[in-house]
Amino acid sequence: MPAPCKFELSILKHDEKALMQTSHHPEIGDADRATLENLRSSLRKLRDRERTLAFHRRRISKGTAEPRGQSASGTAEHSLHRKQVFVAALKRVNKELARLQKFEARKELGEAARRALSLRRAQQFFRPTNEPTSHEGMKAIPSRRRSILPRSTIGRVSQANKRAQAARDSRR
Repeated sequence: MPAPCKFELSILKHDEKALMQTSHHPEIGDADRATLENLRSSLRKLRDRERTLAFHRRRISKGTAEPRGQSASGTAEHSLHRKQVFVAALKRVNKELARLQKFEARKELGEAARRALSLRRAQQFFRPTNEPTSHEGMKAIPSRRRSILPRSTIGRVSQANKRAQAARDSRR
């Protein structure tokens, strides 16, 4: 479950608070792709750092590791909470980047479809120009109408077959 904004701000440092504000709703929608990519990389670095600190503090509390450097304030749980805040921010940024990518893909697909439609329309209604030539004359356009047969010839072949069969049957 995501942490409330007040809780996030209470456990973060000043420079991290400014970074976290850009990962929330009004600002994340106004950001462009390059800003979101930079935000994602910085959030990943912070998350990895907190994960390492939490892991090391947990090992110190268990007694399997010795403390290194100055003793840092906070406990392993504090680092885990900070890591969860960075993970939630990273999820928001990734979701926004995926939304932008889908929007751009949809936009490109629409442009490609419009371009294909215009090419098809241009090809479908193409009429060759009749340029004046010296010896050929006009170009003939073949008729697209079906040939119409006279009614007297429509059943001629089938009637002839019927008569021939009747003649054969009468001879038997």
